[in-house]
Amino acid sequence: MTIPDLPITPGLLAALRKISTSTLTTQLFKRGLANVFIQGARPLKTGQRMAGPAFTLRYIPAREDLDGIDVFRDPNHPQRAAVEQIPAGAVLVMDCRGDVSVASAGSILATRLQVRGVAGIVTDGGLRDAAGIARLAMPAWCAGPSAPTNLIRHHALDLNAPIGCGGVAVYPGDIMVGDDDGVVCIPAHLAHEVARDGAEQECFEDFVLEQVANGAGIIGLYPPTAPETRARFEAWRLARSAQ
Repeated sequence: MTIPDLPITPGLLAALRKISTSTLTTQLFKRGLANVFIQGARPLKTGQRMAGPAFTLRYIPAREDLDGIDVFRDPNHPQRAAVEQIPAGAVLVMDCRGDVSVASAGSILATRLQVRGVAGIVTDGGLRDAAGIARLAMPAWCAGPSAPTNLIRHHALDLNAPIGCGGVAVYPGDIMVGDDDGVVCIPAHLAHEVARDGAEQECFEDFVLEQVANGAGIIGLYPPTAPETRARFEAWRLARSAQ
């Protein structure tokens, strides 16, 4: 059953934060979407979870006559504007063309984002002051630490427009979910049904993992092709809910 378009609520985002990116990619693949995992974006600190709508920033290659250090004096510079305009609860997603030779942001901008209530940072480029960003409560995913300023390689251009990040098409408002494996991009209109079916998948896989740890084979269990598997799962779930 497909869920009709519903608003993106705090409850939905909380539910998505509990679901692994591996489960989410499987749910999206079932719906015909294979290219949803941001390639090259790794967490600066493990153990953090993130879910929020994408607010995007696109970089194109820098040009020396346009990208001197003085451009940051312009209050409308797209990178600076992104930091001040992104809504609380959103995720700043940056298209750096997979170039990790320079940073796409640093700890001062990241701290400002945290203070403004931003849910996280995702970039297929580098982050400078990476240790400082890792100390923040706000999670960040990047292709690696990189000290040089973004102006050496990047010209900040489009703000909150469709981008490509880590080889994935990201549209403003898409739901970005991150964990220790990386970040997945969920089209907003699929978020509710993916959250519903993803939670069910993870419940079943908890059952499977327990069975396998106790010596069960996977044939007929995973996937549940044996007639008795579903009955055993429902009995297991009922017993667990009664605890």
